[in-house]
Amino acid sequence: MKAALCKSLDGPDTLVIEDIDLPVPGPGEVLVAVKAAALNFFDTLITRGKYQAKPELPFSPAAEISGVVEAVGDGVVSPTAGDRVMAYLGWGGAREKVVVPANTLVAIPDAVSNEVAAGVSVTYGTAIHGLKDRGRLQQGQTVAVLGAAGGAGLAALEIAKLMGARVIAVASSAEKLSVCQSHGADELVNYQQADLKLALRRLTGGDGADVVYDCVGGESSEAALRAMAWKGRFLVVGFASGQIPRIPLNLLLLRGAEAVGVFWGEFVKRDPASHRRNMTQVLRWIAESSLTPRIHATYPLDQIREAIGVLDRREAVGKIILTL
Repeated sequence: MKAALCKSLDGPDTLVIEDIDLPVPGPGEVLVAVKAAALNFFDTLITRGKYQAKPELPFSPAAEISGVVEAVGDGVVSPTAGDRVMAYLGWGGAREKVVVPANTLVAIPDAVSNEVAAGVSVTYGTAIHGLKDRGRLQQGQTVAVLGAAGGAGLAALEIAKLMGARVIAVASSAEKLSVCQSHGADELVNYQQADLKLALRRLTGGDGADVVYDCVGGESSEAALRAMAWKGRFLVVGFASGQIPRIPLNLLLLRGAEAVGVFWGEFVKRDPASHRRNMTQVLRWIAESSLTPRIHATYPLDQIREAIGVLDRREAVGKIILTL
């Protein structure tokens, strides 16, 4: 079978397509024929050895897949051969067939395409885990999303709206905020032009945001925390700014607030059943047309270098999908 392989940590330009042995599912595992695989920005890092996960060479990039079950190992009752499934792998999806633990697979509804299903685990999985499991978001509460125009931020915005929240989108330009507005944001804050703390307080009538979903880090984190509601939840999702903030802990004390880590990848490993329930809900929203994930472009497997290049140059608006 064919696979895209990273054989040295010299970046995505050195990826090659080669034939490798067909994997065989062991006990509790399933062989999936991959129909689509999603790429993420971290694939540009993992192929350079600069990501937190450092798989042994050679490996395939692509953390998310969708496909069809071809065979099952001993002890597997569900899924069965012929079922359409999706999965988060961490890496290894850019190949024709993969072996996956059965308990991590999620069934794909008929109304959801392989391309869409392949690209929702990381962004929407993180969003629903962060807001529902970690942030305990309730209908009618207010969420401030920092970095709301990025892939992670837009997913959080959309999931928060589906959960019945009022969403304040925070971004760095009018153009980015226009995108947020088109995705359903109730209020908009350009943190380059306004004092973020004062703006959040004003938009919440002085009460503050019940939940802050922070994909950015940097100076915005403390400003948003200073505009938290009593018993608010500050969700630490990522540091797109490249700066990990140092937060004065007295701010949590004064608001009876919580700073909560959202480590979605580890959550998937430790609690696959809860992850599967979350993704089943996301796929249900997509099947009902309540949620419409955006795909930037699709590429065949042998064009993986061109596909990752779009991410490397930060040109993607939506997911980059490989089709097999």
